[in-house]
Amino acid sequence: MKTLLTATAAALLACAPAALAQTNGTKSTEVAPLVADSKVDTQTFVTTVPNANAFEIQSSKLAEQKSASAGVKAFAGQMIKDHTKAGEDFKTALSQGQTTASIKPAGPALQPKEQRMLDELKGASGKDFDTKYIMMQTEAHKQAVALFSTYAKSGDDPTMKEFAKKTLPVLKMHEKHVKELAAAHQG
Repeated sequence: MKTLLTATAAALLACAPAALAQTNGTKSTEVAPLVADSKVDTQTFVTTVPNANAFEIQSSKLAEQKSASAGVKAFAGQMIKDHTKAGEDFKTALSQGQTTASIKPAGPALQPKEQRMLDELKGASGKDFDTKYIMMQTEAHKQAVALFSTYAKSGDDPTMKEFAKKTLPVLKMHEKHVKELAAAHQG
């Protein structure tokens, strides 16, 4: 329970970059609904969260290296810190839960969509990089809030459900932060 109470660092765990997809071979991204129903099963939740966490860390490390914006770099640094801690908190919550759902023991590899987005970031620079990074973070946060909100209401593992409930307010705070960052970079 203590881990769940200290899970604020897990705020962006489920930033669901899997929901972002390139379409028709173009470089633009769009949001595909991650949470189509009013219920998210535990297996979906526990496999989405660590994969999204890995994307957040890797994309934010790129942002720390490539962005010329102090605001983007500060946000990225916070994401790396939060997601490193969040990975630990999530594993603890998973081990304390009742679920038989599992994740790969070696850790999550990026799914093809996340890898394409990461490659897109690697190929970008300057303002183009910042724009892509902020857009990906904004859309991922929308999906994360939806995922955690839905699982917090409908989850069938009480420990993981509590983890989602405790994490949701911080997810919303991070969503607000990235929206402010996006507004600051539009002008």
